[in-house]
Amino acid sequence: MRIGILTGGGDVPGLNPCIKGVVYRALENNNEVIGIRKGWGGLLWYDPAAKDNEGSQYVKLTRVNTRTIDRTGGTFLHTSRTNPGKVKKEDIPPFLKSAEHEKLASDQRIDFTPHILRVIEHLGIDVIIAIGGDDTQSYALRLHKEGFPVIAIPKTMDNDVYGTDYCIGFSTAITRSVDFITSLRTVAGSHERIAVVELFGRNSGETSLITGYLAGVDRAIISEVPFDPDKLTHFLLEDRKANPSNYSIVTISEGASMIGGGIVQSGEEDPYGHRKLGGIGLQTEAYIKKKGNVHTLYQQVAYLMRSGEPDALDRMVAFSYAAIAADLALKKDAGKMVVLREGKYTTVPIDTLTQGVKRVDVDAFYDSANYRPRIKNLMGKPMFLY
Repeated sequence: MRIGILTGGGDVPGLNPCIKGVVYRALENNNEVIGIRKGWGGLLWYDPAAKDNEGSQYVKLTRVNTRTIDRTGGTFLHTSRTNPGKVKKEDIPPFLKSAEHEKLASDQRIDFTPHILRVIEHLGIDVIIAIGGDDTQSYALRLHKEGFPVIAIPKTMDNDVYGTDYCIGFSTAITRSVDFITSLRTVAGSHERIAVVELFGRNSGETSLITGYLAGVDRAIISEVPFDPDKLTHFLLEDRKANPSNYSIVTISEGASMIGGGIVQSGEEDPYGHRKLGGIGLQTEAYIKKKGNVHTLYQQVAYLMRSGEPDALDRMVAFSYAAIAADLALKKDAGKMVVLREGKYTTVPIDTLTQGVKRVDVDAFYDSANYRPRIKNLMGKPMFLY
């Protein structure tokens, strides 16, 4: 059997251990693994007529070239946000372009799934293990519906893939954020400021919620609950006054919004329809500074949250997900996503991820009136509360 494996979307710590885990498990059973480079882009840019695809679009994976990759973060296969089902005409590989494509409007998208299926056949791939979030897995689901075997492994530092309690990358992102906030206290305290820390988190505010909970910040703003900037300013001024070091800290999700306002976005839509988020923290800091007549500081943690090597938990989950996914592939039991539910490893049908949106359970975990994490009842909750 020849297994294809790829990583798509934003990189997170834990991808390399997951790749290595699949390779080692497969090779133990005398199977082949090829790594598809740059996510789904490796298949889109694969030219069956060319002789130099290996290395640029895919690489044969062995014990030797994956032996040490688990020690580092990111993905050594590289990644992209390519969606072969919706390709802009300026992103079409030259060998696929035609005169008809040139006539398309700039906002039209072309479906190159037939090409992807031809490439898969040309490479002799029997099954693809896709490691990614909602966007990456939405195309994996498309291939599943086309009849090609796929297995999904959920990855996102936001921990927002529906159908699983845990996604690779979440623990390390929280660990990084808590560490940065702990360090930032020296600056906030030395200058007696109110610190606004903006964290990644598009649809789900779980990164702000759990980071705020573990770092012991004064307030935490999440994507699910629009906030009143006047009320938040009042709270933070009171928190600052009550602190012997005369400072306070608030975390805020990049997908958060003020009451009556919208989510701060910029740039063009990516191939999956998303625009770049970021800036709500800067707006909030400016508001607090003016309204409260107080010194402030703004820190956008952003990409640092998903940088560097994975922590122990992300290594554990990555290796475990990899072993399960490889076993499923070898048993030809595809069309599934490997997940954690209530602290236990299991699988769900791959289309589960389209059946809802994973958000913070506000009633169970958040005090909307005071903008604080509030865990009403810990009994029976899994380790990460979800």
